[in-house]
Amino acid sequence: MNEHPAIARVRAYATERGLALDVRRYGGTTHTAEDAARQIGCAVGQIVKSLVFLAAGDPVVVLVSGSDRVDEGKLRAALGAPVRRATANEVRERTGYVVGGVPPFGHAPATRAIVDRGLLAREVVWAAAGLPDAVFPVAPEDLVRIGGARVVEVAV
Repeated sequence: MNEHPAIARVRAYATERGLALDVRRYGGTTHTAEDAARQIGCAVGQIVKSLVFLAAGDPVVVLVSGSDRVDEGKLRAALGAPVRRATANEVRERTGYVVGGVPPFGHAPATRAIVDRGLLAREVVWAAAGLPDAVFPVAPEDLVRIGGARVVEVAV
C-alpha cells in the first residue's frame, strides 16, 4: 500500500530524527480539534493545533492544545515582531500542507515552531500528519525536540 506523499514527508522527517510515528487515518475529518478528538476518542485538550502565523512576513507554526487559543499579544512579545494569522493559501505556500493537516514539523520550506508551555503538561497529544484525516500520538517533549521548537506561554 502506497502512503500519501504528505504523510510520507512527515514520517521521513521524524524517522531521520529518531522518532517512529504511528500515523492513523480516519474515515471522517480531523480538520478541527473537536473533529479530531471525536474521531480519536480523546479529550479536545489532547489535540495539537498547528496554527500558522506570519511574524514580520516569516511563517511560524504555533502548537497549542485544542482547547486553547493563541494570544497574539503574547506571541508578538515572544517573537519581537508584529504577527497575524496566515490565510489558507499562505499556509499551503509557506508549509507545504493544507489547513487542518499541518503537521508540527517537516514543513517545506523549514518553518520556525513555537510550542505552548501548556502542551507539556500532557503525557500524550495527537498531531496532524500532513492531511486533514491523518494524525499521530506523540509525547509533547518530542514535538519540541523533533521540531527544534521554542517553548513559550502563548495560549489563553
